[in-house]
Amino acid sequence: MKTSIIKRLAFATLIIQLIAMTTSCKKYLNIDEYFDDEFNIDSAFTNPRNMEAYMWGAAAMFPDESNTIRLGYTPGPMATDEALNGLTGGGSSNVYYGMDFATGRITSDFFGDSSPNLNQWAKYYKVIRKCNSILQNLDRPAGMTNLDRLRIEGYTRFIRAYAYYNILIDYGPAILLGDEVINTNESLEYYDRPRATYDETMDYTCDEFEKAAMIMPAEVSLLDFGRPSKGAALALIARLRLIHASPLFNGGPVASSYFGNWKRKTDNVNYVSQQYNEARWAVAAAAAKRVMDLGQYRLYTAVKDDKTPALPAGVNSDPNFYKDYPSGAAGIDPLRSYSDIFNGEAVAEINKEIIWGRNTGYMVTTISQGSMPPSLGGWGRFCVTQKVVDAYLMADGRTKEEATSNGYYSETGYTTQAKNFSGYPLNSGVYNMYANREMRFYASIGFNEAVWQAQSSTTINNYTAKYYYQAPDGRGGVTATSPNYPITGYVIKKFNHPMDAFSGTGARHIKKAYSIIRYAEILLSYAEALNNLTGSHTVKLGDKEYTLSRNQEEIKGAFNLVRYRAGLPGLSATQISTAALVQKQIERERMVELLWENRRYYDVRRWGIYEETEREPIRGMNPDGATKDAYYQRVIPGTSSFMTRVVDKKAVFVPIPRSEMRRLPSLDQNPGY
Repeated sequence: MKTSIIKRLAFATLIIQLIAMTTSCKKYLNIDEYFDDEFNIDSAFTNPRNMEAYMWGAAAMFPDESNTIRLGYTPGPMATDEALNGLTGGGSSNVYYGMDFATGRITSDFFGDSSPNLNQWAKYYKVIRKCNSILQNLDRPAGMTNLDRLRIEGYTRFIRAYAYYNILIDYGPAILLGDEVINTNESLEYYDRPRATYDETMDYTCDEFEKAAMIMPAEVSLLDFGRPSKGAALALIARLRLIHASPLFNGGPVASSYFGNWKRKTDNVNYVSQQYNEARWAVAAAAAKRVMDLGQYRLYTAVKDDKTPALPAGVNSDPNFYKDYPSGAAGIDPLRSYSDIFNGEAVAEINKEIIWGRNTGYMVTTISQGSMPPSLGGWGRFCVTQKVVDAYLMADGRTKEEATSNGYYSETGYTTQAKNFSGYPLNSGVYNMYANREMRFYASIGFNEAVWQAQSSTTINNYTAKYYYQAPDGRGGVTATSPNYPITGYVIKKFNHPMDAFSGTGARHIKKAYSIIRYAEILLSYAEALNNLTGSHTVKLGDKEYTLSRNQEEIKGAFNLVRYRAGLPGLSATQISTAALVQKQIERERMVELLWENRRYYDVRRWGIYEETEREPIRGMNPDGATKDAYYQRVIPGTSSFMTRVVDKKAVFVPIPRSEMRRLPSLDQNPGY
């Protein structure tokens, strides 16, 4: 059952109200269609019950936010340098639209072979129209209490803002409709209107989230997990304001290079401002700080036990870390503190790190299965790149380059001892590249000869995946036409629980949640925004003022929380000394911490490094290597056209469908399409 995150579990409280109209969960989840097909639309506004059902029906039109890999509504990880898929060819068999996007296959006439695909523009405007209908009719339902009105208005404003949010981040400037309910059956001239500028769209969307936050609940009940809260609205504002402040959209050489000549044909105004405004960074910092100041969210941590490895020398080891967060890392288990968020071990409904998320079967039936070795019933093809592997730090916080001199990191030889830390088994004989790495590496990456525990199965547990050419899960071990092998030698293991199994006696899967936005992102956003300030700025958000500057202690305070949770040292005196060095650390940290959480695609673009990152060839281990020495060679996998990345400035946005362009003469297409 694929429904919007906003809709998830809404039936827990509304199903009783709707029992007279619907006899099944399936019908409830399609309540909007029920009104459209069986009632005059006015029936939706006869009472608060019907209006709220109509509202959730509008929300149900959003794609499942976890669906970023296959049948994706957004380019997602496959459209960046953090992921690759081995499924070849086009046609109906190609359902990895991020790959289509990165290889230049997507055009204004083609958005993918299946549904949902990248063509979501019209659907978002249908959501907006439904929301506008609700807001226009808030006073109509008989028996509407003030509490009913506030609840419906708050969620409706959020849903509408969320539609504009999705348009903004994927398509760019929107056609802003305000509260207007677009009539049907009008002449074409009636519908023809230009797009707003990027700044206008950004400000409108953030203002709508602000209005929603004022009347939305601060928290949601356990049964309503999946509904947005005030914190979700404020967190999305923080995300958007960081994007708005970033080089791609904030004047300067990057904005000029991408958008200098992109002007609205109706008045010759630049769609994207060509004037740098440092104050945007202050607004982004204030927006993140506001979420932090709610006191409602914190990083998830698991208490250390006798299986937790000792912290390496140089890592802050204050013994009161867990009780007196964030003094150090000695009181927690770094591996489980990270992995439990994603693999289902932590209860999402009470996890204070998840600002907004949803429980979704897609995390199991696609993402988890897509990574697990074929010998265990998986697909084995959701690949991570060598670039990601190289980005992980060593356990003591050094880069692999820094750790090479004393042999702590090596790309020759193999481990001689088996280890088990935090319940994670590491075989002896594993390539030394994978030894002594930080805990997030082991939580996230499935590499050659890594153990897949599959503990729910009594027949295939503690399985060592081998990707050598003739090995069961390697290129030559699977059937000749199967793409079910890791073409880079690495898969995403982040969303697999040690209990998960897809075959064998007793095989089961742990329920998983998808985080749309979590607190770690807010901390890193705050650090990045502060780091880009050169002067002092005062920003007013709501009824509170924030005075902000590039304060090193504030930057370290936010950034180091994320590092400490991973069992790593914080920023050194050298690393914090210049804005450029801090930015480098932030870029690495976001790549690793937020791996495959649908942030990398937007990050490399807003930083203005998209062309640089995409021109660098995707690399991995050698899938044709039958022996260790042959396998552990850095290669550019594949030679087919589907592997050839197309680097083009136009790829910062998804194109507007040509069908929309034909209907609206005043509508400008995104640059390059």
